[in-house]
Amino acid sequence: MFSIYKKELQSFFYTPFAYAVTTLFLLLFTYMLSGKIANLTNHFAYFSYTEVFYNVIIYFIFLIPIITMRTFADERKFGTEVLLMTSPVSVLKIVLGKFFANITVFLFMIAGTAIFPIITANYGGVVYSQLICAYIGFFCWGTMFICLGMLISSFTENSILAAIIGELIMFIFLFLDDFSNSGFISQYPKLQNVLFAFAAQPRFAYFSAGFIRLSDLVFFGSAILVLLSWTYISIEKRRWNRG
Repeated sequence: MFSIYKKELQSFFYTPFAYAVTTLFLLLFTYMLSGKIANLTNHFAYFSYTEVFYNVIIYFIFLIPIITMRTFADERKFGTEVLLMTSPVSVLKIVLGKFFANITVFLFMIAGTAIFPIITANYGGVVYSQLICAYIGFFCWGTMFICLGMLISSFTENSILAAIIGELIMFIFLFLDDFSNSGFISQYPKLQNVLFAFAAQPRFAYFSAGFIRLSDLVFFGSAILVLLSWTYISIEKRRWNRG
């Protein structure tokens, strides 16, 4: 698994890819944060990630598929999938190696935002409980959608198509709670409850407010395991088809 992990990291960090995506993410984060600070009416700012993360999430939807679109699609496109499938490494280790590589890039992006609460602590106040919970929630949210992007990438050899489909599905999940509360869906309470149960946005709201609920951790953990399992099944099926 480590060999797969190392190979994937090299494809990210030995090229401008990871640095370009991280720079774009930090620019978006800085823009959102500066806009919030500009609207302050007092001299001291209590650093809150609630509004910042909510705004960043919408733009981050475009970045996650960019990270994951090449995970399996490029292996098929450039013919390296044959070498991968015939290697002694198990499919589970292949999936986990690529998963941890994507997570490493994600953590690299998040780490760059740590400078903001440090600066804020010198000029205002930092609500550390909310800060830590917001980071945990954002990590859980991002990890779940990274797994979704990996699953989509395993279905096609076109990385651009994988990115587009990933963005569409992620946008659906992002606004699933708003859709479930619409006038049409509210006429069907059972359907509304089912849709709301799969909504990730309200669960992230609790993290942003400084709360960690076991039900939310179970939701994200279960979604991650299910999506990774489906990715494993998708790749394992391709290996069997190749004989």
